[in-house]
Amino acid sequence: MPLNRRKFLEKSAVTGAGVALAGAVAAPGAQAAEAERGAKRYAFTVLGTTDLHGNVFNWDYFTDKEFDDKDHNDIGLAKVSTLVNQVREEKGRRNTLLIDAGDTIQGTQLSYYYAKVDPITAKGGPVHPMAQAMNAMGYDAAALGNHEFNYGIPVLRKFEQQCRFPLLGANALDAKTLRPAFAPYSMHRLRTPHGRDVKVAVLGLTNPGIAIWDKANVQGKMTFPGLEEQAAKWVPKLRSMGADVVIVSAHSGSSGTSSYGDQLPYVENAAGLVAEQVPGIDAILVGHAHTEIPEYFVTNKATGQQVLLSEPLKWGQRLTVFDFELVWEKGCWKVEKVGAKVLNSNAVEEDPKIVGLLSDEHEKVVAYVNQVIGTNAAEMTSAEAPYKDVPIIDLINHIQADTVKQALAGTEHAALPVLSQAACFSRSARIPAGEVTIRDVAGLYVFENTLEARLMTGAQMKAYLEFSANYFVQTAPGAPVDPAKLTNANGTPDYNYDVVSGLTYEIDIARPAGSRVADVRFEGQPLADDAQFVFAVNNYRANGGGNFPHVAAAQLLWSNSDEIRNTMIAWVKAKGAIDPAGFASVDWKLTREGTPVF
Repeated sequence: MPLNRRKFLEKSAVTGAGVALAGAVAAPGAQAAEAERGAKRYAFTVLGTTDLHGNVFNWDYFTDKEFDDKDHNDIGLAKVSTLVNQVREEKGRRNTLLIDAGDTIQGTQLSYYYAKVDPITAKGGPVHPMAQAMNAMGYDAAALGNHEFNYGIPVLRKFEQQCRFPLLGANALDAKTLRPAFAPYSMHRLRTPHGRDVKVAVLGLTNPGIAIWDKANVQGKMTFPGLEEQAAKWVPKLRSMGADVVIVSAHSGSSGTSSYGDQLPYVENAAGLVAEQVPGIDAILVGHAHTEIPEYFVTNKATGQQVLLSEPLKWGQRLTVFDFELVWEKGCWKVEKVGAKVLNSNAVEEDPKIVGLLSDEHEKVVAYVNQVIGTNAAEMTSAEAPYKDVPIIDLINHIQADTVKQALAGTEHAALPVLSQAACFSRSARIPAGEVTIRDVAGLYVFENTLEARLMTGAQMKAYLEFSANYFVQTAPGAPVDPAKLTNANGTPDYNYDVVSGLTYEIDIARPAGSRVADVRFEGQPLADDAQFVFAVNNYRANGGGNFPHVAAAQLLWSNSDEIRNTMIAWVKAKGAIDPAGFASVDWKLTREGTPVF
């Protein structure tokens, strides 16, 4: 049965914004048996998740069925909980810690529902399903992710209050005082059979990109310096406080790259740099990049120490298992050996405790997303959207352009033509013919982006299109074209390929990147460099996400705080009917030396 929310909230409100201290007792006999003559040893395990993105169940709310992908991964905390229970059973409950590396409360309709439809911030409101599940699983700490800020600071603070574990962010600072706005670290005490406890410090670091991606929510309130500089500040402090082991939980990938170019002086994916530059770290739980890195060692430049990194796959598809072996030397505990692996959540069943706890919330959200809001004249799918101009992407652009035109009516920019950008966020999106539900429309836009209007020139739009065209693999004239191998050049994700409505253009995939876009026209005429346009663009892109040229520096004419998918749902509700004949057109195409590819 689900917990009584009032009682649950009273219990969970005790979490403070400071240093968390956890006590533990070793499994009797197990550790003592490992002690060799004259050498005291102790082993413990740290379990890690990251980028859960609101996934409790192995369920896809956009398709209304169990989650599945080509690799047959499973998702959700209910599955992870079973893995956690198995490891705790094997290692001894008191010899384990469970931590997370961020992006917890955004990403599914379940998390959206409790932020916006039945918000946790309402008086006497519900407890967030992710807080309920993570509390029940006994998490010890979680780093802040950038998506924690998507719904605004009040929702994040309420979620923090509802968690029985600290949310850590050593580089999330109050903009006025420059002091940590959240607990920088937590300290955990593990009891050994040998007298002195092991003190394990967990330092939480979040992503500097929050300042760009959630500017509207954090500007003037919080600031986010680099991971390396804050780790260099805090790790020595933790060691001086007696930490035997220092673990960093970092919502930051390990590649050393940034999607926002030079817009910030701080690296987005800095986990590897932290390991390399900051002495005194034993292991880093990596997040943010949505990649799987079971075990990866980085050599610290100052000490030569091997620092262990591990990143489990997103949405609860994997669980990282760090195994530490310590030896008592010269009056203190030293890490003798550390290794890591990942466990696959598709190998286990969902934990019935978590399923029972949140089944009511799940059923509410399933009912919500299946509400009928209109009709559609002809089926639309996104299967070919990465390489063809298809009606389902035209629908996004049509709604965005229509919304911006209405918003700017009566202003000095009302007479300017409106262009719009959209990307294929999901290749499985589908709006069926006949009745259309909330989930059909929401499934087109799986991110919580909001809509902005920026002032752009014709020359800037050409540069924007050229940058977007980097997404395609160069393919010589006459060479066979395999759609499966044509896209995602240099690892560019689908969401970083933008198509623009309101212009017509060709992309010549035989040409090298940087010289592909040809015959760009507006209303049938060659696009003039000095022409002015209103550009309907999502806030992620407008704030530098993907590092597209010009848009981040362009004049802001209008912005909206509501998610684009909510705007789309409201638009369909208001119209009552969708007819692709009213908005679909082929405005762009792939070519080779002027010959269409498809």
